[in-house]
Amino acid sequence: MIAIIGGGPAGLMAAEVASAAGLSVHLYDAMPSVGRKFLLAGKGGLNLTHSEPYSDFLDRYGSRRKQIAPLLDAFGPDDLRAWAGGLGVETFIGTSGRVFPTEMKAAPLLRAWLRRLRDAGVIFHIRHRWLGWGDDGSLLFTTRNGEIRVQAAATVLALGGGSWPKLGSDGGWVPLLAERGIGIAPLRPANCGFDVGWSEHFRSRYEGQPVKPAAIHFTDATGCDYAQQGEFIITATGVEGSLIYALSAPLRDALEATGRAVIRLDLAPDWTSERLINRLSQPRGKRSMATHLKRTVNLDGVKTGLLWEFLARKTFEEPEQLAAAIKSLPIPLLAPRPLAEAISTAGGIPFEALDEHLMLRAWPGLFAAGEMLDWEAPTGGYLLTASFATGRAAGLGAVEIAIQQESVVAQVAERGIV
Repeated sequence: MIAIIGGGPAGLMAAEVASAAGLSVHLYDAMPSVGRKFLLAGKGGLNLTHSEPYSDFLDRYGSRRKQIAPLLDAFGPDDLRAWAGGLGVETFIGTSGRVFPTEMKAAPLLRAWLRRLRDAGVIFHIRHRWLGWGDDGSLLFTTRNGEIRVQAAATVLALGGGSWPKLGSDGGWVPLLAERGIGIAPLRPANCGFDVGWSEHFRSRYEGQPVKPAAIHFTDATGCDYAQQGEFIITATGVEGSLIYALSAPLRDALEATGRAVIRLDLAPDWTSERLINRLSQPRGKRSMATHLKRTVNLDGVKTGLLWEFLARKTFEEPEQLAAAIKSLPIPLLAPRPLAEAISTAGGIPFEALDEHLMLRAWPGLFAAGEMLDWEAPTGGYLLTASFATGRAAGLGAVEIAIQQESVVAQVAERGIV
């Protein structure tokens, strides 16, 4: 029997390939139903994967490109789209290159998937929280009816990271593995927002408002430059949204390393500095500065609010200085938002502790997949694609181990009879 612990995309994919091999598969999840974070990810439109050139796609995994690449070679973006089609879920490529189901939502795909898994014989055990191992090596679970022990030929852990703990990914597995001597890279927020420390005046007026279009430039302590254009949201404590998430890894790393991260915000990415200076140099007359900015360079609302939040009043009277600030407004970040609020998790089980099938080298028969592993990627379908791919790899590895064990048991039984 193969035990899968965790009912997100990685765990469900591991269950699928294991059941397809004809093995008995039991999937355990602590929540009342499986796929809860998957459903949340698809609430505003399920971004399954991305259609960009494959080499660029692999680059999204940063320092873990080398480890993720062979997994995606075996099950990549095109394979994921074909797999969804096999469930009766057609996909399309959006204007941004992102790939979505035609119905946009996650629920239809998840329902079809669970139906196929049950038809294949996968047995689901909900409200089963994993507690670790018993003295006899069995898996321990707490249930509504007390603790139970489960013996498995192979086990796949797909328990997620530490983001959105209310949906099941609470990082509770970290001490369980650490007790067994398995090194874990600290879990950290990825694709997260950041605190800024707004004045009460700014927060009360602009909380929840989008800043668009805009561009962000950031240079880390090593001199490495990052730039991204898009939009973000003003929050009660700081900033979040796609533009911020795209740079969250280097921003978080800079704050951890030096305690400092200053982004430079271009509030008029489609304007040159020269054009801004020419327009701002027009006589203001009796117009207010807010009206002048609106009429000359089309800045108002939250963008104007950001200028007043960080600039000295005299800067507004100097067209060249004001234009420079509009093109490169420094905003100091104080800290990343807590892990529980992040979209995803960095840190986890290092790939160096795993073999090519994602089995722990120090623990034969134990596999790990999904956000439990030490990797991260931006939003845009990259997180889901790699989660599917790692689940598939771990499931296939578990099948191989389980078949080997069944073969050994059969040989022992045959010799006993002889």
